[in-house]
Amino acid sequence: MSGTSNLRLALLGAPNCGKSSLFNALTGGKAKVANYPGVTVEYRKGDFELPSGQAVELLDLPGVYGNCGHSMDERVAIDAVRGNLEGERAPDGLIFMMDASHINTHLHNVLQAKNYGLPIVLVLNMMDMAARDGITIDLPALERELGIPVISCVAVRASGRAMLLDHLEDWGGDVLFGSAAKPELEGDVLKDLQAKARSITRNAVTRVERTETYSQRIDKFVLHPILGLVILFGILFVMFQAVYTWSGPAMDLIETGIGLLQQGAAAILPEGLITSLVVDGMIAGVGAVLVFLPQIIILFAFILLLEASGYMARAAFLVDSLMAKVGLNGRAFIPLLSSFACAIPGVMSARTIENERDRLTTIMIAPLMTCAARWPVYFLIIGAFIPQAKVGPFSQQGLVAFGLVLIGVIFALIMAAIFKRTLTRGEASGLLIELPSYKTPVFKDYVVGLYDRGMIFVSRAGRIILPASVIIWVLATFPTKLNGIGGTWAGKIGGVIEPVLRPIGFNLEIAISLIPAMAAREVAVSSLATIYSIAEEDADAKLSTLISSQWSLPTALAFLAWFIFAPQCLSTFAIIKKETNSWKWPLFAFGYLFVLAYVAAGVTFHSTTAFGL
Repeated sequence: MSGTSNLRLALLGAPNCGKSSLFNALTGGKAKVANYPGVTVEYRKGDFELPSGQAVELLDLPGVYGNCGHSMDERVAIDAVRGNLEGERAPDGLIFMMDASHINTHLHNVLQAKNYGLPIVLVLNMMDMAARDGITIDLPALERELGIPVISCVAVRASGRAMLLDHLEDWGGDVLFGSAAKPELEGDVLKDLQAKARSITRNAVTRVERTETYSQRIDKFVLHPILGLVILFGILFVMFQAVYTWSGPAMDLIETGIGLLQQGAAAILPEGLITSLVVDGMIAGVGAVLVFLPQIIILFAFILLLEASGYMARAAFLVDSLMAKVGLNGRAFIPLLSSFACAIPGVMSARTIENERDRLTTIMIAPLMTCAARWPVYFLIIGAFIPQAKVGPFSQQGLVAFGLVLIGVIFALIMAAIFKRTLTRGEASGLLIELPSYKTPVFKDYVVGLYDRGMIFVSRAGRIILPASVIIWVLATFPTKLNGIGGTWAGKIGGVIEPVLRPIGFNLEIAISLIPAMAAREVAVSSLATIYSIAEEDADAKLSTLISSQWSLPTALAFLAWFIFAPQCLSTFAIIKKETNSWKWPLFAFGYLFVLAYVAAGVTFHSTTAFGL
């Protein structure tokens, strides 16, 4: 008996089995995301009510492939089930989810889960897709063989969840009051469990022999060693083209709204410092970043679609041979692709990599991926200096952006090869990855995920960019600006840093903007907006216009080169410290990224100057 009026159930199962879809459907997508005490692995916790009104607390645990705990995620999930995590009580019962089309692969994991000694129900998800692939499952026979309840489910549809909710109505009450049957314990010899699982599968599962399944037909093209790479490269290329070509109208609308807001604030507020703070500091600073929200949304829309459709695992498989050349395997691809959104989840998702040396290498190169925080800087400089021309059917600005991303990827592979031969020397582990069935993303889950990621970007404007803009405004206004920016505190701070950056073509304004950008890279844009709105008489002019008139092309290109490598996100280094439990690795990452950024900016500036650009 749990000792509380709330029933606590945990969702357990392999990755890509539909746990998150069921969790979102039952909890309405409302979840508390937090870390288990003492570790960095996240979990989601949500509440829902059974038809009887019984409150249920549902835990969405990290995916597991058994009870061996090869990765950090798996170890934490297992400890959570066993009640071994400080501050977290064990669940009262388990809902073990399985992709019905992969029942022959994961059935032995159910036998292992019975050994936890908790009441357990097996939920066979995606039964419709199993039927599509010619798989028929005798549920009563499977239930008899396993000795636990077995429920058919299609988690993405209300009708597909009805049978599970009906079962939880009675079973949940029994679990809560300690009267639910507990499963018989199985042995712990893996080979014996696998043999038993194969026997059960022969008795309860019928597979119609088909030349190929729906997913296999698609994979003939997607996983082709040459065509597959062309498709992957094409998807990434289209993604970055779309960031530019689809976002224009929405960006113009936001920019117009920000301009109207500035005009309205200037009309209402009395002339003086307060108006300057609000218009030139707060609105200009935050607005300079928010205008790029449409491009960020488009970027996330593609990444979420790749994840939800089942393609992401294929992409990892495709790049495995390439990753092997630098000492890693394809499993590192998923954390690296996640880093295109933000290096923080990329670093954290490296926990799924079993080999510790491979995990460290992946963490070290994750910041080289072009995260969302870099895009406002790229958009600003590319928009100011690269013409809106076409190269054939493609946007010239989009080609430049794709080139910047490609440079980051290439240098990430170069650094991985160097690290694997020096600091993290060791043989690369092989790739063992399960390819999920292709599926159409659940529209509600997709929209919720896109909204959440968009709001994370917007919330950064409130939590980080707004305070930083105010600080920059104060520094750039006091004690005096009679002699321009040089007479202010910002000018004095920048004057100390500028001589170090002058050899790579940076000016005083850039030197000032890099300081608050340590909190978040995109703050560099809001800082420049604040600095130039104060320094220029025409405060209403676009920032891109001001920069294009103030900077030379070599300086602008050097600024872009800097931000390909720039170690300008303290949050990322804090996460690296937590993930490695050492100051050595974040300090090393900061150092090597700074050297790369400085050298790249310097080479870019002097080479483009030499060519007379």
